Amino acid sequence: MERTTLNRGFTYTDRIDADASGETVSGFYSRRYPHSTESEWRERIRDGAIRLDGEPVDEATILRPGQVLSYARAPWVEPEAPCSFGVIYEDDHIIAVDKPSGLPVLPGGHHLEHTLLALVRERFRGEVPPSPLHRLGRGTSGIVLFARTQLALRRLSEAFTERRMTKIYRALVQGVGLAAEQTIDVPIGRVDYAPTRKLHAAVRDGAPSQSICCLLHEDAEQRSSIVEVRIVTGRPHQIRIHMAAIGHPLIGDPLYVAGGIPAPLIPGKRPPLPGDCGYHLHALRLSFHHPVTGAPVDIYSQPPPLLRTPTETA
Repeated sequence: MERTTLNRGFTYTDRIDADASGETVSGFYSRRYPHSTESEWRERIRDGAIRLDGEPVDEATILRPGQVLSYARAPWVEPEAPCSFGVIYEDDHIIAVDKPSGLPVLPGGHHLEHTLLALVRERFRGEVPPSPLHRLGRGTSGIVLFARTQLALRRLSEAFTERRMTKIYRALVQGVGLAAEQTIDVPIGRVDYAPTRKLHAAVRDGAPSQSICCLLHEDAEQRSSIVEVRIVTGRPHQIRIHMAAIGHPLIGDPLYVAGGIPAPLIPGKRPPLPGDCGYHLHALRLSFHHPVTGAPVDIYSQPPPLLRTPTETA
C-alpha cells in the first residue's frame, strides 16, 4: 500500500547551543540545513513559518544559547514507500515487525508518515508509544524490534549496547570464492562526502567494527554469492561497508564500492545517497533474552526469494 495524499505537516525545533550563538536566524538554517538555500529560508521566516521562543522573528535576529527555534513545515506529499509491515512477535513489552525494503524506519528528509515508526505507532496505541531499539537502512528488509514499555526500552537498549543481542543478516554480494567463514575487522568512520558533508565508510582510524561472514551459496554463472553475516558491532551501514571492503560489494548497492568507500561522483549525474535502495540485505534473525521474563527469544524473518539458497527454494 502506498500513500499519495498530503501528510499533516510537522514542526521542527532546534535549541540554540554555544556553537550557534551569534548567528543570524537565516544563517543558522542555511548552514545547518543546506537542503534549502538561504533565500528559501528567508522566505519562510518572512512568511511566519519560523519562530523564536514562540514569537515571530526577523531573519537578521542574533541567536543566543538556550533559545528555541521552530519551523512549522506545511503539509506535503511524501515520496512513495511501501506503507505496510508484518508482525512477527508481540507481547505486552515488545513487538518485532517485518519491515519491507523501501520503507524508512525513522522520519528524515521528506519522509514523515511514510515511516515504520509512524505506521507502528498508528497501529499499536498505548500509554507509551512503541520505540524502535535499532534501525535498518531504508533498502534493508527484515526484523525491527520495538519496546512497548520503559522497562523494556531500558533493558533492551542495554542489551544492544553490551552486545548481548545476536543479529544475523542475509546479503547478495558480488563475486565468488569467499571463504566458508571469515571475520571482518575493518574500522568504520566518517569521511568527507560532498552530497551529505560526511559519510560512514571504511577508514584506518575509524571505530573498531566486526562482522562474521559465512558463505551459504555461490553462483559461478552469475558471479554472485549469498552470505549470512553476524554483526558483533552495530556501525551505520556496517554490512554494506564490510562486504565492499573485502572486495564483495552488495549487488545493486549504488553507494559503496570495492574497498568500502563511496562510489566516485559523476558530474551531471545525481550522486548516490545512503538512503538509496537497490541492494539486497535482510535482517534474518534476532536472538536475545526477554527484558522482563528473562526467557530466550529467537525471532526469524523469512528471507526474500533472491536471498534464498537453492535448497530453501526447492
